[in-house]
Amino acid sequence: MSDQFTGFPVEAFDLYEQLEANNNKAWWTEHRGTYETSVKAPLVALTDELEPEFGTPKLFRPYNDQRFSKGAPLKTHQGATVMLEDAVGLYVQVSAEGLMVAGGWFAPAGDQVRRYREAVAGAGGVVLDTLVKALPRTWDIDGNQLATRPKGYDVDHPRIDLLRNRRLTVARRYPVEPWLSTRKVLTTVRKDWRLMMPLLEWLADHVGPVDDPGA
Repeated sequence: MSDQFTGFPVEAFDLYEQLEANNNKAWWTEHRGTYETSVKAPLVALTDELEPEFGTPKLFRPYNDQRFSKGAPLKTHQGATVMLEDAVGLYVQVSAEGLMVAGGWFAPAGDQVRRYREAVAGAGGVVLDTLVKALPRTWDIDGNQLATRPKGYDVDHPRIDLLRNRRLTVARRYPVEPWLSTRKVLTTVRKDWRLMMPLLEWLADHVGPVDDPGA
């Protein structure tokens, strides 16, 4: 069990600000210790405390996948996720910009888009519309929407905006301020995740796994 979460030290945000100008393996090797103590360890402690309520977390690797491209070797943020279903989960991230708390259906695969639209067009869509409208206005909502109506659906459908979505994520961003170095981060992430959970549960139930369970 990790030590109790006490916040993200200012060194965490400084590290990523410097990394944006020094994104190379030599610099990272020199500063890897700061990453371990100021970023990774606090994030592990944070997600450990959230695990009993939300589920088992997964921390992402700090490295970009360079198998198919030769871009920057390192990510300029560190994230962790808790999955509810394929491509549906909760997320928290630290970067030079501060803290991001997010969740939703973020990487559609298989028949998920089809099942999503069928649910939106049916009775389940009324519930989803209510859930989305109930979200705080300070949150960012991203649907990666089609420019036009999806094939097979009328442009005058009462939930056409939801039908145009090809994913559905929500996020709240907090800039770097002194409270990010305190336990207030824990209560903030917990509160935001709780507010997101009804939406994520709808997505897990209606979008479902990548493979169609009825196939």
